[in-house]
Amino acid sequence: MGVVRGWRSAARKGVSLLLSVALTACAGHSAYQDGVNLVAEGKMDDGLAKLQEAYRQDPRDVQVRTAYLQTRERALTTDVERADKLAAAGSYDEARALYRHALGLNANYERAQDGLAALEARARQAGWMNEADALLSRGQVDAASQKLARVLTEAPADPRALALKHAIDTRLAARTPQARLAQVYRKPITIEFKDVSLKQVFEVIAHTSGLNFLFDKDVKTDQRTSIFLKNSTIEAAVRLVLLTNQLEQQVLDGNTVLIYPNTQAKQKDYQELSVRTFYLANAEAKTIANTLKTIIKVRDIAVDEKLNMVIVRDTPEAIRMAEKLVAVEDVPDPEVMLDVEVLEIQRSKLQNFGIQWPASASFQPSPLGSLTTGGDSSSSGSSAGSSGSASTSSAVSLYDLTHQTTRNIGVSVGSATANANLQDSDARLLTNPRIRVRNHEKAKILIGQRLPNITSTATSTGFLSQSVNYIDVGLTLNVEPTIYLDDNVGIKLTLEVSSIIRQVTTQTGTSAYEIGTRTASTALRLKNGETDVLAGLIDSQERTSGNKLPGLGDVPVLGRLFGATTDDDQKTEIVLSITPHLVRNLQRPDVNDAMFNAGTETSMHTALPGSGGGSVSTSSTVTTTVAPVSPMPPAAPNATGGTGSSSTTGGGTGAVNDLGLGLSQNGVGGTAGGAEEGAVGAVPGAGTAQLQLQGTNQAAVGGTVTVNLLAQATQGVTSFPVTLGFDAARLQVTNIAEGPFLKQSGASTSFSSRLGNGQVIIADSSTGGAGVTSQGVLATVTFKALATGSTNVQVASASPIGVDGVPITLLSPSPYTVQIAAK
Repeated sequence: MGVVRGWRSAARKGVSLLLSVALTACAGHSAYQDGVNLVAEGKMDDGLAKLQEAYRQDPRDVQVRTAYLQTRERALTTDVERADKLAAAGSYDEARALYRHALGLNANYERAQDGLAALEARARQAGWMNEADALLSRGQVDAASQKLARVLTEAPADPRALALKHAIDTRLAARTPQARLAQVYRKPITIEFKDVSLKQVFEVIAHTSGLNFLFDKDVKTDQRTSIFLKNSTIEAAVRLVLLTNQLEQQVLDGNTVLIYPNTQAKQKDYQELSVRTFYLANAEAKTIANTLKTIIKVRDIAVDEKLNMVIVRDTPEAIRMAEKLVAVEDVPDPEVMLDVEVLEIQRSKLQNFGIQWPASASFQPSPLGSLTTGGDSSSSGSSAGSSGSASTSSAVSLYDLTHQTTRNIGVSVGSATANANLQDSDARLLTNPRIRVRNHEKAKILIGQRLPNITSTATSTGFLSQSVNYIDVGLTLNVEPTIYLDDNVGIKLTLEVSSIIRQVTTQTGTSAYEIGTRTASTALRLKNGETDVLAGLIDSQERTSGNKLPGLGDVPVLGRLFGATTDDDQKTEIVLSITPHLVRNLQRPDVNDAMFNAGTETSMHTALPGSGGGSVSTSSTVTTTVAPVSPMPPAAPNATGGTGSSSTTGGGTGAVNDLGLGLSQNGVGGTAGGAEEGAVGAVPGAGTAQLQLQGTNQAAVGGTVTVNLLAQATQGVTSFPVTLGFDAARLQVTNIAEGPFLKQSGASTSFSSRLGNGQVIIADSSTGGAGVTSQGVLATVTFKALATGSTNVQVASASPIGVDGVPITLLSPSPYTVQIAAK
C-alpha cells in the first residue's frame, strides 16, 4: 500500500508540474503576442516590456529571444540617433534624456555612453570658452589663451573656439617684437643718396627710426649704392636697399634687425623654419603634396597616405601660403544624383486572313485489269494474261494509259483551310534607377543577366582545356558626370540593350549564343534639374507572306477567297530619360584665398601695399557700439577717397609687410591695442566698408533674437559675402532675410544663405550700377534662444567687392553680445 501511495503522490506532482509548465508557456506566448502587437502600433516601450517579460518566462524560446533582441536594438538605435541630432542642434537636456533612456534598456550600450560623455565635454568646453571670453574682455590675453587651449585640444573644429582663437591671436600678434618693429617701420622718411656706402645709408635710417642694425661678417658695408625716396616709409627704404644689394633681414627683437647676404648658405643659418601638419578631409595627400612642391617649392615635405596627412617644414611665409593653397584644394568633391528612367516599348501585330487552298493535286493512273469483258477465246486469254500481269506489277501499259477513265484514275488532293486570326500585343518594360555619382567618376547599371560563354582550346598534344567568360545581356548603362560651377552637368552616357537571339551548339558540344544588341553613346550637358530624353532606338520588323491561287488570288477583295495572307509587324523602341540633381557643387573660394601675393621667384617676402613710395594711406579706428537702432558712425573721407587716411597718424591694422607680419598702419604714436579693430586686408585706393551688428541684446530661453547687419562703404559695393559665427548650444537660426542695402542702387540682386556648423554664410550681390555706399541693412538673421548665459554673434569673415571686382577694405566689427535669461 505504501508503494501505491508513493506512486500516486509522484503522479500528482508530475501532473502539477506539467500544468505549471503549460500555464507558463501560455502566459509567455500571450506576452509575446501582446508585445508584437504593441510594437506594430508604434508603442515601442510597452511592446519591449512585454517582449522582455516573455523572454524572462521562456529564455530558451528562439522566436521570443530573437524578437526581443531585435526590438531592443531598434529602440536603442532610434534613441541614440535622435539624441545625436538634438545634441547637434544644441538641445542638450533632451539629448541627455534620450541617452539615459537608451542606457536604461541596455546599461552597456557604448553609443549612449559616448553620447553622454560628449555632452559633458561640450558643457565643460562651453564653460571654458565663457571664461576665456571674459578674460579676453578684461585684457588678460595670456590667461584667455591658456583657457582656450583646453577647448581646442578636445574640439579643434568648434566654430566659437576658432573665433576666440582668432581674436586672441590678433591681440598676441600686436605684442610681438615684430609688431612693435612694424610701428617704427611705418614712420615716414625722405632719403636721397647717390653712390654712398651701405653703412652710411643704414646709419641715417637708424638715426631716423631709432632701430639697431647688425651686419653679418660677410656683408660688404662699404658697397656703394644709390637711393632716392620722397614721402616714403622706413620699411620701403630698408626693403629697397636690401633688394637692390642682394641682402636679407632677420628681426631679432622689437628694435634690432640683422642684415645678411641673400644666399642659400646664409638663409640656412638665419631663416627660421616652422613645421605645419595638414590633416586632409577630402583631397588626397599625394595631390596636396604635388601642389605644394609645384607652387611653393617647399623644402621638406612628408606624406602619410594612411592618415591622409601632409607635414611641411619651411619658412613661416611658405607655411602661410601652404595653408591658403590647402584651404582652396581640400574641399568636398561635387556630387550629382542622376535620375534615370528607361522604357522599352514592344508592339506586335499578327494578321492571318483568307482561305488556304491546296497547293497541289496528284493523279495516279491504274491498269485496266478486270474491267475488260467479251471477245474470242484467244483475246480473252490475252486479256487475262494482261490482267494477271497488272495485278502483280505497278507498271501501266500503253494500252491502259490510253484507255483511262474516271473510274481507274486515282486523285490525291490536300486539305483547304480558312484562316481568320488577328493578334495585337503592346508591352512596356520600365526601370527607374537613381545613381549618386562623384564628379569625374564612372557609374554602371546592369539590369539583365550574365551568360556563360565556354571556350575550348585544344593543344598539339591533344589536351583539351575549357575557359568560361561571362557576357552581359540585358540593359547596360554607363555614365560619367562632369559638374561645372554654373550648376550645369556634363554627362558621358552609353546605353546598350542586348538580347539572346538563339543558342548555338558547336561541334565539340559546347554552347554559344547569338546576341542582338542596340547601342547609343552620347555626351550632353544639362542644367540642374533639366530632363533630356534619348529615343529612337527602334527595331522594326515587317513580314508579309501569302498562299494564293495564281491569278484569282490577286483579284482585289475577292482574292481573299482564293488565298491566305499573313502580315507580321514587330516594333521595339528604347526610350531613356535622364535628369541630374546636384547634391553638392564646388564653392568658390574666398578672394583672399584665391588670389594673394607670393613674393618673387627667389623670395616669398611680400611688400607692404603702398610702401613703394609716396604717402602711405592708413585707416582710422572705428569703434562700434552695440545698441538697438543706433546709427552707424559715419566714415571720415580723405583726399584719396579712403577713410581717415593720413601719412603719419591713425589706428588701422591688417597690412602685411615684407617680414610676413601683421602690421599696424599707425604712424608715430600708434598703439598695439588697436590691432584688433582696424582695416582688414587694406588695399590702397580701394575704399573701406563698415559692418555693424545691431538688434536684440536680451532674450529669455525660447525667445527670439534678431540681429541686423548694418553696412556702409566709402566706395560703391556690388557684392558683400559675410560669414557669421555663433554658439549653436545657445542660439538656433530660424530665419535669414535679405536687407535693402544693395537694392538701393535699383539693380537686381542675388541673395543666398546656408547654415554651417555654428555658422551663417550669406552672399548678396547686385548686377550693374555704380554700387552702394549709403548705410542700410544687408541682412537680418533671426535666432531662437536655447540656453541661458552670455553669448556672442561675430563676423567670422567678410569680403566686400566694389565695381569691376575691386576688393574693399573692411573695418573689423565688434562681436555682438546677447544675454539669455531663464524663462
